[in-house]
Amino acid sequence: MRLSVIGCGYLGAVHAAAMASIGHDVVGIDVDTRKIESLSKGEAPFFEPGLQEILAAGIESGRLRFTTDMAAAEDASVHFIGVGTPQQAGGYAADLTYVNAAVDGLLPYLREGDVVAGKSTVPVGTAAGLAPRVEATGATLVWNPEFLREGWAVQDTIDPDRLVAGVPGGAGGERAADVLREVYHPAVGKGTPFIVTDLATAELVKVAANAFLATKISFINAMAEIAEVTGADVTQLAEAIGHDARIGRRFLGAGIGFGGGCLPKDIRAFSARAEELGRGESVAFLREIDAINLRRRDRAVELVVEALGGSAFKKNITVLGAAFKPHSDDIRDSPALDVAVKLHGLGAHVAVTDPEAIANAQRVHPQLTYVEDRDEALRAADAVIVVTEWDEYRRELSPEHAATLAAGRIVVDGRNCLDAEAWRAAGWTYYGMGRP
Repeated sequence: MRLSVIGCGYLGAVHAAAMASIGHDVVGIDVDTRKIESLSKGEAPFFEPGLQEILAAGIESGRLRFTTDMAAAEDASVHFIGVGTPQQAGGYAADLTYVNAAVDGLLPYLREGDVVAGKSTVPVGTAAGLAPRVEATGATLVWNPEFLREGWAVQDTIDPDRLVAGVPGGAGGERAADVLREVYHPAVGKGTPFIVTDLATAELVKVAANAFLATKISFINAMAEIAEVTGADVTQLAEAIGHDARIGRRFLGAGIGFGGGCLPKDIRAFSARAEELGRGESVAFLREIDAINLRRRDRAVELVVEALGGSAFKKNITVLGAAFKPHSDDIRDSPALDVAVKLHGLGAHVAVTDPEAIANAQRVHPQLTYVEDRDEALRAADAVIVVTEWDEYRRELSPEHAATLAAGRIVVDGRNCLDAEAWRAAGWTYYGMGRP
């Protein structure tokens, strides 16, 4: 099948390469010339495990190409919209500028029977507003939300845990659902749940999923706040309640909270849309979820300062991590970088290291010192804080080895990912998030 993917950022580039890898002929379209040049050479413009390999293979096979020319979409019968929906400047709502531009640019090239599948995360009601413009061409608009985890995006696209297709009523919607089943034939063939809904429900599925995950993370971080004033251990708490099948252990890791390009802006946009619909009270709790999340970043900074005797001024602090999560170079709303910047603002000499995200971090926060080599970053540190749980920090860095490099013996575990007893046994003063 011939597919077009409009928008070749994180979502679109992965989707285009993954669709080519399962046998489709795909053209990716974006207005960013540099991005298109990189992708056309088979070079991933960002770090995502597995992407480089399927991207290069797709280019070499001839099934995958990239261009800035929207007219290239004319040969496709299914068109995926994967552009960004950032938070509006000065507000919480989602900025739909790129979604509207993508649809407007695509309209002249749509034909009778084409399917336009929105993948961008949008406020509920967006598809209903776009549908008449698409339907006027004889094409059908559906909403097919993505559920990608950064670091696992290739796997999640090729072998998803579920597929959701929001379609209009009638025969046109049924046909569009069948087209999407054909697009995702390997996953559908192996029995992956394929859930057909109306357009509004499909839009809500994505934001509701993100809101639930954010709530679960902030819940355990709220428990960490209570643990810190009572002497309880939030990691043991999470283990105990996680054995309840109704709760589950996943996403109950207390630390400095969530970040990235999705969860923070999506829960804010959800709150804003609920207000517009006159149901702001229904998701008012999301404002507190956001506030808890941001407080944990501040708490991590406080722990470092407390450990250093009340002042970080002119102290050497090594920050292990810059990306918002491991297996990614994404620094959007990164709690790790936020902590580093706050420590720098307190007058500390901050050395940041990360296996993949240094170049991105340096562009946004050039005031920080960046060190490629982990061990070099640890040299002469008065305190060390782990803010991104890369394996080379949580598993491969022994406390004995770190002790031969650092000047001080203070470690703040911003992700509760270290073996506290092992670090203490090696002579370190260990501080966790919500741990005694």
